[in-house]
Parts: sequence; structure tokens; C-alpha cells
Amino acid sequence: MNNSLFVIKRNQKKEKLNLDKIHKVLNWAAKGLQNVSVSQVELRSRIQFYNNITTVNIHETIIKAAADLISQDAPDYQYMAARLAIFHLRKKAYGQFEPPVLYDHVKKMVKMGKYDVSLLKNYSSQEYFQMNILIDHWRDMNFSYAAVKQLEGKYLIQNRVTGKIYESAQFLYILIAACLFSKYPKQLRMNYIKRFYNAISTFQISLPTPIMSGVRTPTRQFSSCVLIECKDSLNSINATSSAITKYVSQRAGIGINAGQIRAIGSFIRNGEAFHTGCIPFYKHFQSAVKSCSQGGVRGGAATIFYPIWHFEVEDLLVLKNNRGIEENRVRHMDYAVQINKLMYQRMLSGSDITLFSPSDVPQLYDSFFSNQEKFNKLYVQYESDKKIRKKNVKALDLFSLIMQERTSTGRIYIQNVDHCNSHSAFNPKLAPIKQSNLCLEITLPTKPLNDIHDKNGEIALCTLSALNLGVIKDLNDLNELSQLSVRALDEILEYQNYPVIAAKKSSISRRSLGIGVINFAYYLAKNKVRYSDGSAKNLTHRTFEAIQYYLLNASCELAKEKGSCSLFHQTNYYKGKLPIDTYKKDVDKICNEPLHLDWDILRSKIKKYGLRNSTLSAIMPSETSSQISNATNGIEPPRGFISIKVSKDGILRQVVPEYKKLKSQYELLWSIPNNTGYLQLTAIIQKFIDQSISVNTNYDPNKFKNKKIPMKQLLYDLLIAYKLGLKTLYYQNTRDNAEDNQSIRSETIEKDTCESGACVI
Repeated sequence: MNNSLFVIKRNQKKEKLNLDKIHKVLNWAAKGLQNVSVSQVELRSRIQFYNNITTVNIHETIIKAAADLISQDAPDYQYMAARLAIFHLRKKAYGQFEPPVLYDHVKKMVKMGKYDVSLLKNYSSQEYFQMNILIDHWRDMNFSYAAVKQLEGKYLIQNRVTGKIYESAQFLYILIAACLFSKYPKQLRMNYIKRFYNAISTFQISLPTPIMSGVRTPTRQFSSCVLIECKDSLNSINATSSAITKYVSQRAGIGINAGQIRAIGSFIRNGEAFHTGCIPFYKHFQSAVKSCSQGGVRGGAATIFYPIWHFEVEDLLVLKNNRGIEENRVRHMDYAVQINKLMYQRMLSGSDITLFSPSDVPQLYDSFFSNQEKFNKLYVQYESDKKIRKKNVKALDLFSLIMQERTSTGRIYIQNVDHCNSHSAFNPKLAPIKQSNLCLEITLPTKPLNDIHDKNGEIALCTLSALNLGVIKDLNDLNELSQLSVRALDEILEYQNYPVIAAKKSSISRRSLGIGVINFAYYLAKNKVRYSDGSAKNLTHRTFEAIQYYLLNASCELAKEKGSCSLFHQTNYYKGKLPIDTYKKDVDKICNEPLHLDWDILRSKIKKYGLRNSTLSAIMPSETSSQISNATNGIEPPRGFISIKVSKDGILRQVVPEYKKLKSQYELLWSIPNNTGYLQLTAIIQKFIDQSISVNTNYDPNKFKNKKIPMKQLLYDLLIAYKLGLKTLYYQNTRDNAEDNQSIRSETIEKDTCESGACVI
């Protein structure tokens, strides 16, 4: 190395390159870590030094050098790279490694318009002094490298044009806690701030992107999921589009129920004109979804829902297909097909499904969700009515098309609308579930808008978080985490703003929460049980029983303090019905674990005090938030011991927790022989969860003859999911032999016949 090289410092001064300084920083970053070599990082870095290199570039070079060494054999490089990245981040944010005093930092950020002015109004300088003592900035050193890059990319306050960062992670955590508990009595709130800060900064509770990136800023919209129902009218369609734009711009993912829109060729104004059908309006919604970039935090995205018996279903099913032309494709959204028991029975019996335009069959659409008996009666009645326009298709052919498109795109989802209403937090006669959200884990009531100011419409919002199963030592730990999660999320409902009045009405009156889990795969590995062989069933049953029990208990205690939600009477909880009363009893045939908690006492408490929140639980994908906590995604098995994600900073590698100790215990996705064990575990989870679960199905073509996935297998798994009471199916992943690559290829599917009676539903 040429000792005459010069560097340009951050203050623009020039001085000679001092390798000892670099060596000192690398030694600091490697302290206490296993199988990391400072000299290896130095060797990789020095090759890239040049005269007049900036110290910023040097720092970024050594970070990248450490990150490139992350491997299964040396997983601790992810922490070495993270420490170097934290050092660099703080230098960029503060001009020094040591963070400033909290109060000074908040005053500066409020003055710049980066933090909400209420932070200064709600707390005194003395309280900020107390919070400053609570902060442990060394917790930054517990992040993995991938987590730090996610923080930089999505969560930390910054100028997204210049890239300037203004804070580090512990300020983010303490200020989220301060914002959420600001309305608590002064004698109580510091205690809750301390407890919640400790829970989120040590990864016991995982918060979603809208909360992490938004709470403490002047932008106050933190619900992850927005459900919008559209009526069959231009006014409603335009109001839906307007609502989409408002919520996409504020970081929310969108579920759009467009199932009522009449089919192509339907009469308009008694035959004065013919209807153009669904596709032009889907394109209209797509434009609204893609019109906003969500401030660089994440791109706009939406899932559209429609019933399997819609007259246009055969055309709607292929909207994501790469074949065809732009005029008959709407590829930049995802789609969910709504199915019920009658449709499955038609397929199993080899019968037809009759397709209708919803506009031609009064009450059929509403009864599809609210009253299955009435739907069945009306459906058969309309089938025999010769005056009604209809189309017959072989049920097996239609289901095969659904599964073919689900396989080729990975993004045709399933909603079992009868399960969504029979095993629901809500009374379907008063508040039917007609759709889900972008990721298919939220099941909340909606009502279509007539215009954007419609006070009678209902846009459903759900506020999310997750409990980290990997860090709990005992199931009783879930009690405290449930109390903190419910209280914090319930405060968000009052703290946030509502761009559309129909959303505020729903949120404040229903107060729906969706609390899920992360790190399930690590939790199973740590407990030496597996997805595929049945060994995890009893542990899963005990765990999710405890989660739902403690969440309900927390909400009941909050109702005792503050009152139940105003629409509590529309829930099944109001009638004394709990999830353990309404689940599909086929689950008992696959798991005989008894209940361990006193549900009768809880039921009595709920009858007496009600619940503060209409819903408490949902199992979301949590891809990004899991990464922040160095956890495995949601309930999913990992694809490999190292997950590889592409970001604007390049390839991010993250090693599963405790890889060296537990590598023989982890069950990787593509080593699982089939979907049965996983579907059974999700059904056990669904027994307790009051909303839904983002359930994926996965197929490796190499396991099948001629590397073709038989249609019989696809339909069998679909029927198993229905039989066990699953409400929704999310992604279908097909292995393409490229490690950690999620691309799907249509040639991996082979059409086959489904044997009648293969699955009794």
C-alpha cells in the first residue's frame, strides 16, 4: 500500500491515509464476535483505496468488505458489518459516533419539520431527561447488517432526495413509545414508555413499516392494511379510486372488493347502453394504486377480490398472465377469487358452476357472505330462471384454471368466504366479511362508498404488530407483550389522522387490531420440532392458545378502563362466542392437545366488560419487519440458512438465528416433502386467530414426474386447506432451482383430473 495516499475527511480537509485508524475501527467492530478476521476485511478493502479517496468511501468500502464475507460458516460477519454501518450512520446523522442528548435532538428535528411538534408540547424537558436515561444506544449493536440497511432504506427519518439521515435507531424506538403513550396520565406514562421501549428495542415486539417509518413524524397514518369495497356505480367506483390514492400515498397496502361490478354486456339504464365490464375499471384502480410511490418507503400495491361465479371470471383469472395484449390484461395488481362450500361441492361432484353478472341476481352477492343457506337457495333458483343471462362452465375446468393461473403467476389468491364469516370475530348478519386485504390476513367488515365524503360507507383499517416467538422464554412472557401491544396499537387509533371519513368511522368504532408473530421457524427449531412430521402440532396449539387468550384478556382489561368499542355489539364476542367455539372441528382430528387456559373465566370477563377491540389477531407475512429483528419471516420456513434479499445497496445476506447451534433442527422450505404438515399447523393457528393468516403453498417440480406439478396435487391441497378451515391462501411459490429466487414458471404445471371424493368438505 502506497503510504503517500491522501484522504478527504468529512469536513473536506485533506490528510494522509492512516491505516491504524481503520485497523482500530475494525478491531472495535469485531470485538466479541466469532470466526471473523480483521485482516480478511482489511485485505478486501485496501485493494479498493485510491489517492484522495474520501473517508466516507473508505468507511463504505470496509462495510461492504465485511458484508461480503457473511456466510453460513462465518455468520458473525453480519454483526461486524452492522457495527461498521451503525458507526457510519451515526457519523452521517450527527457528525460523531456519540448520539446527542434526546431533548436537544427532538428540538432540532421539530424545528426542521422532521418530527411532530406534539413531541415538544406533550413532554417537558425533565421528562425527556428521564427518557434519555432509558435509552440504551448500545442496542444498535444487536442489529444484523441486513437490518441496518433496512433501517436506512425504509425507517429512519431522512431526506429521500439527498439521502441525508437524521436519526439512529434508539431515538426511533423511544420516540415511537413517547408518541403512543403521550395521552396516558403523567403518573403512568413513563412506566409504559419504558416497558414498550424495552420490548421494541430488544425485538420482543416487532412493528410494521408504517409505524416504524411514520410515528414521530408529522405524517399520521399508520394502518398497514386498508380494505375498500366498491359498489356497482360510477360514483362508487370514483370514490374507491380516490380513497385508493389517498391511502397508497400514506404507505398502506390496499384490498379492493370489486366483485359487485356488473359484467360486460350488461344493461345500463334499461338497455340504453351496454356495460364495458370489469377490466376497464380494474385498469382505473391500477392507475390509482401506481400513482403514488409512498414517499420512497415502499411502492403502492393492491389485491382485487371477486367471486368465482362472476360472469367474467374466466377473463379475470388471466389478468396477470404474460400472454395476451395490454387491452385484456391488468398485470400490476394481484387478485383473489372468492369461493364457498357450494362451489367446492360442484367441483367434487363433477357438476357445473353457473356464472352470473351480480347486477342480474338480486341478493345473491350479499348472501354469498352473510347467509350461506340463503345463497344456496338463491343460486339454484337463479340457475333455473331462463330470463337471467348466465353461462355454465365445468366446475373442475374452472378450478383447474384458477390453480393453473395461481401456479404460473404465484399471485392468484383464495378467499373462503364462508369460513371468513362462520369463524369470525363478527356477527355475519350485522357485519359480514366480504373481502380481505393486500396480503390476505385481515378480515373486517366494509361498506361501499357513494362518494369520498360518504359517512355511511365503511373503509376498514387494521393496525398491526407482531410478537417475536424466538425471544420468549416462557409462554407466560406473552402476557406482558400482549398487554403492551394492545395498549400501544389502541393508542394509534386516536393518534393517527384519517384522510377519508369512512375509514375514521370504522377505525374508531371497531378499533380492530391485528397482532401476529415472527420467528416461528426459529421457535420450532429451538424446540426441536418440525413443520412436516407432526411434531410441532401440540407446541403450536399451546402457543397460539396463549397468544389469543392474553390478547383478549388485555383488550378486556382495557375495556374495563376505557370502555368497549362502540360497535362491540356487532361482534361474536358480544354474544359470548370465542374463536375456540367456531373453528372447523376437523382440526381436532389432526391435533388432540387440550386447552390449558381458563377460557370460561375469560368469557365471563368479556361478557361483563366487553372488548376494547373488535379483533386482536392476524398472521401477516412481516418480510421487512422480521429482517429488522433478525428473525425468520412470520410463520414461514426459511428457504435457506442464509436469506438473500436485493436492495438498492446491493445483496443483503442474513443468517437464520443460532445457525451453528440449530442447523440440524431447522427445516428448510424445499426440504419439506409436501404442503400437508404446514397446512395442518396453519389450521391449528387459525383455530385461535380471530382474523386470518397469510398462508403460502409451495411446490418443487423436481419432486414430481416429468417435473410437472399434477393438477390433482394442487386441487388436493386447496381442498385440504378448505377442509381444515383456512380462510385465505396467499402466495403460491414454485421452485425454479435458483436458490432464493421466487420466480414462477408456467411450464411446471401439468393438467390432471381430480378424483371425486378426494377430500370430503
